[in-house]
Amino acid sequence: MDTKFNFESESIKALQDVNLQEALINTTNRFRAARKITVSESKNWEELRQVAHDIKEYTINNLYNYLLLLENNVLKAGGHVHWAKDSDEACEIINQIARKNQVKRIVKSKSMATEEIHLNKSLESEGYRVVETDLGEYILQISGDKPSHIIAPAIHKRKVDISRLFSEKFGVPEYDDPRELTNIARERLRKEFLGADMGISGVNLAVAETGTIAIVENEGNARLTTTIPKIHVALMGIEKIIPSFKHLGLFLMLLIRSATGQRISTYVSLITGPRKKGETDGPREFHLVLLDNGRTKILSNPHTRESLYCLRCGACLNICPVYRKVGGHSYGWVYSGPIGAIINPQLQGIDKYPELPFASSLCGACKEVCPVKIDFPKVLLDLRKQVVTKKNEEIKGVGVLEKLSFIIWKYVNLSPNLYKSLHIISFYVQKPFISGTNKITNLPFVFSRWTKSRDLNPIPKKSFRSIWKDNYDA
Repeated sequence: MDTKFNFESESIKALQDVNLQEALINTTNRFRAARKITVSESKNWEELRQVAHDIKEYTINNLYNYLLLLENNVLKAGGHVHWAKDSDEACEIINQIARKNQVKRIVKSKSMATEEIHLNKSLESEGYRVVETDLGEYILQISGDKPSHIIAPAIHKRKVDISRLFSEKFGVPEYDDPRELTNIARERLRKEFLGADMGISGVNLAVAETGTIAIVENEGNARLTTTIPKIHVALMGIEKIIPSFKHLGLFLMLLIRSATGQRISTYVSLITGPRKKGETDGPREFHLVLLDNGRTKILSNPHTRESLYCLRCGACLNICPVYRKVGGHSYGWVYSGPIGAIINPQLQGIDKYPELPFASSLCGACKEVCPVKIDFPKVLLDLRKQVVTKKNEEIKGVGVLEKLSFIIWKYVNLSPNLYKSLHIISFYVQKPFISGTNKITNLPFVFSRWTKSRDLNPIPKKSFRSIWKDNYDA
C-alpha cells in the first residue's frame, strides 16, 4: 500500500452496514460470555496473567538467544529452519521448498502470518493450487474476501450469504441449515487433504527448549494439514516463542480461554520435527520459517516492545467499543481491533496508518482482558506522540485547533463556576435534540458526525457535584 489508509472513510461504511453491525455485536457477545464463564472458574486468573506477562517480557528481552535455542532443537529433531527478514523472503523460501519437492497441490490451515505476507498470491503466481481449509478462511477464499477477525475470519458473512455463495460456486441448493453448508465444505476439503503434496500452517506457540510447535484449533483441519501431506511448512512470527515446555500449559490455558471461552480447544497439536522412524503418520519433511517482517524494529523500541507479547487470542477485539462498531476491514490490514491499532503502524509504517493509534477511546478494556497484560493505552499514546511529532515536523502550525480545544477544556475544568454555567446552558440547549427514546439524536454539524451513527444519553439536570452535595456532603 503506497498511500495512507483512510480509517475514517472505511469506518463510515461499516457503521452504515446494518447486517455487519448485527453480526459484530452477536458474535463478540458470544465470545465474551463464554470467556467470562471459563475465566471465573480460575481463582488465580490475575496471578496467571502476571506470570505469563513476566515470562513474555523476559523472553522478548532475550529473543535472539531463545530463537537460536529453538533452531538448534528443531534441527536436532530432524527439521529444517529458515530465517525470513520480510514478506518477499518468506514467500521465496516457501516457493523454493515447493519447487524442490515438485509440489502441485497445497493445503493451508488458518494463519494470520500467511495472510500478512500474502502467501497465497505468491504461491498461486507460481502455478500451485492453494486451498484454505479452515471453514471461515475457505469461505473467504472462494468469495475473494479478507478476514475481519483474528478468531472468526468470516464474522461479517451471514448464513444467507454463505448459502448463496456455495450455491453459485458449487451448484448446490441454498441451504438454511448451517450443518448442510458445513457438510458441503467438509466433503470438498477432504479430497483436497488427500491430494495435497504440501501442508502449510501457522504457529500458536513454539517451545525453545524442545523445538516443539503448538497449534490449537476446533475443526481438525490443521491436524490433517500437518499430518497427511509429505511436506509440512510452519510459518511463525518470531515473537511466538516461549522458553520451556513447562510454560506451555499456562499459555495454552490463557490463550484458549481468552480466545473462544473454551477450557481446551478440540484439537491441540504438538509437533516436534517430521515423522520419526516407526511412526505411521506425519510429514517426511518439516520446515519452520521464522518471520521477522518488522518485528525486530518493534523490539528495538522499549516503549512499544510489549506489542510482541500478543498471543493473537482476539479478546481485545471482542471487548473494544471501536472494533465492535467498525469491524475488522476498517483497520486496513491483517490485524484489527486494539492489537491492529498498535502493530499495523509498527509493522507497515506509521505513515501508512497514522489514524489507527487514534482509533481508541483509551478506555483500557483491552488491557483488562489481555491474557498477557499488554498495556494497550500506553503503547497507543506513544504511537500517537510519534504521529503528532511527525505531523508537526512536516506541516508547520498543524494541531493549532486541537491545542486550542484543550486549552479551553483546561480552563473550563479549572473553574467550578464556569463548569456549572456551561452545564446549565447545555441542559437547556440539548432539549430540541432529545428523541422519544430519551436519547440525543441528529445534532447539528460538527456533532452530527457522532449522532449520525449512534445516540447519546442526555445531560442530566443535576450535575454530579450537585448530587454529591445533596446526598453525601456533611
